[in-house]
Amino acid sequence: MILVGIGANLPGPDGAAPRDTCRAAAVALAALPGLRLVALSRWWGSAPIPPDPASPWYVNGVARLEGSAEPEGLLAALHAIEATHHRARPYPNAPRTLDLDLLDMGGMVRAGPSPILPHPRMAERGFVLHPLAEVAPGWHHPVTGEGVAALIAALPRQELAPLGP
Repeated sequence: MILVGIGANLPGPDGAAPRDTCRAAAVALAALPGLRLVALSRWWGSAPIPPDPASPWYVNGVARLEGSAEPEGLLAALHAIEATHHRARPYPNAPRTLDLDLLDMGGMVRAGPSPILPHPRMAERGFVLHPLAEVAPGWHHPVTGEGVAALIAALPRQELAPLGP
């Protein structure tokens, strides 16, 4: 099982709303060679972390893929999808047109080189864990062994909510 976080909070290069960009990214993930999209969470709205009153709320979701890939190759493919949506990285946690995070690859634990697995901050982020629970409710953190429900229960309060259709 491969889990990929999908997020955006700026319009795409064509003016597409962040949710539309996230949907397009899910279609692109489904087209990756050797992988198939088996589940996609609902879309969630969340406040920026760290808080930034000048930054719009994010649209977030998680895709569950099956198949085989090498971590470096998959990360490169995710970056290529981001690039098609003009992802820029001017500073850490900057607003973005698209963000694809490799969250977990079959429980692989890897401190480096990039990508670090599991994603180093995923256990602190409700906008990752809530949609992850929808596509992989039995998932356990590869390092701590904690289930996704326990991780959600331990989260500090975060501003997020599922988005309507």
